[in-house]
Amino acid sequence: MNIAFMGTPDFAVPSLELLIKEFGVKAVFTQPDRPKGRGKKLAMSPVKEVAMQNNIPVYQPLKIRNDEESMTVLKNLDLDFIIVVAFGQILPKKILDIPKYGCINLHGSLLPKYRGAAPIQWSVINGETLAGNTTMLMDVGLDTGDMLLTNKVEVTPDMTSGELYEILKVTGADLLINTINELAQGNIKPKKQDDSKSSYASMLNKDIAKINWNLSAQKIHNLIRGLNPWPIATTSYGDLTMKIYKSHVENVNSEKVPGTIISVDKNGIKVATEEGVLVIEKLQFPNGKPLFVEQFINGNKIDIGTILK
Repeated sequence: MNIAFMGTPDFAVPSLELLIKEFGVKAVFTQPDRPKGRGKKLAMSPVKEVAMQNNIPVYQPLKIRNDEESMTVLKNLDLDFIIVVAFGQILPKKILDIPKYGCINLHGSLLPKYRGAAPIQWSVINGETLAGNTTMLMDVGLDTGDMLLTNKVEVTPDMTSGELYEILKVTGADLLINTINELAQGNIKPKKQDDSKSSYASMLNKDIAKINWNLSAQKIHNLIRGLNPWPIATTSYGDLTMKIYKSHVENVNSEKVPGTIISVDKNGIKVATEEGVLVIEKLQFPNGKPLFVEQFINGNKIDIGTILK
C-alpha cells in the first residue's frame, strides 16, 4: 500500500504513527516550520518530528496548490491513498485526483455538523452530548466530501474540549486504518453529506472568551469547558481579568443581578446568571498560577457582592 500523509499538529500524530506501523508511509507533507515560544525560534510541527524519527521524506510547501515539487513527488509515488489529518491547507483537484483510491480526510466531528477549523471546541461550547470523528473522501470544498465511516464518543457534562481532543485523536487513528482497509476491499459505499444539516465551526480567537453573565449558567459552563485549554474563558473582577478554567452548574435561581458573586467558600465562587448559578472551581489572575478556589482563598480575598463583567 503506497500512502502519503499530510498533517501538522499533535492531533495528527497518532494517525501518522499507526499508518507507519500498519502500512508504511512514503512521504509526509506538513506546514513550514514556524517561530514558537518567547524566543521565537523556528520549531518543526509535531508531524514533522515523527516523520524524521522514522526516516520518512518530509516536504513543507508554503502553498501546496502552487508547489511544483510537491506535485512531482506525489505523481511519482504511485499512490493508493493520500491521508489528510489537520493539514491546514485545502488541496486542489489536481492533487485530489492523484491517488488510486482517493484522498481521505479525518475530521473531528460527526459530519455534516461542525465543518471547519474548530469542530471539537464548538461541539463542547454548544453543549453536544455526542461527538466523534468522520472519515471522508475529499473534494474541493471545505469538509464537504462524501462520508465513509464514523466513530462516536459521549461528551460528559464536565468534559473539556482538551479532554475530548485527546480521545478523538486516538480513536480517529483507529478509524482511519479501518477506513483504508474497508475502502481498498470495496466494502464502503461513500455517503453524500446532507448540506441542510451542516454547520460551520469557525476558528477560535480570544474575542469569544469574554463571559456574558446574562446567559444561563449551563451555557456559560459549556463555554468554559469549550475554551479549555485555549483561549480560556475570561471575566472582569474589578480592574483585573479573571480566567476561569473549571466550573459547574447549580440549578437554583438567584434574585441577584447576573454576574453578582453570591458566596465564596472552599467549594467555589457562586455567581448569579440569567438562569441558574455558576460555581467557579478553578481560576487565574494576572501574574498568578491557575488555582482551585480552595487554594486561592487561602491567602487571597474575593469580595461577595462584586459584579463580574
